[in-house]
Amino acid sequence: MPKMIFINLPVSNLAVSTRFYEAIGCEKNEQFSDKKASSMVWSDTITFQLLTRDYFSTFAAKPIATARDAVAMLISLSRDSREEVDAITEAAGAAGGKADCRAPQDMGFMYIRSFEDPDGHVFEPAWMDMQALAVTGEDQA
Repeated sequence: MPKMIFINLPVSNLAVSTRFYEAIGCEKNEQFSDKKASSMVWSDTITFQLLTRDYFSTFAAKPIATARDAVAMLISLSRDSREEVDAITEAAGAAGGKADCRAPQDMGFMYIRSFEDPDGHVFEPAWMDMQALAVTGEDQA
């Protein structure tokens, strides 16, 4: 069995968040979804578990942070091209998130943009040209 990652996120409006995650390319797994949770599959090994704040609190001993007020983590998403980075960022903005919550970064061999979901969780879609990185790395040796 492959190692998998389940990212559990507290959300204020489950229906809004579910539509947002569908808009950025996730597929809802009905088997693990109900009125308190949406299981949003990103890939064969990564799933975003969207949980109502009340339900999320049953799993956490600490107070739940509000992602609009503070950042606890950045979620990076690899993409296969610059165009895919642009597409997911624009889709996020159109689906009720905030596109480019910080300035895009273009380092030639790597391209990163950012967006927030409706609750303020920060994502960084990124593309990297590994061949260009290898050449750059050789030049620095």
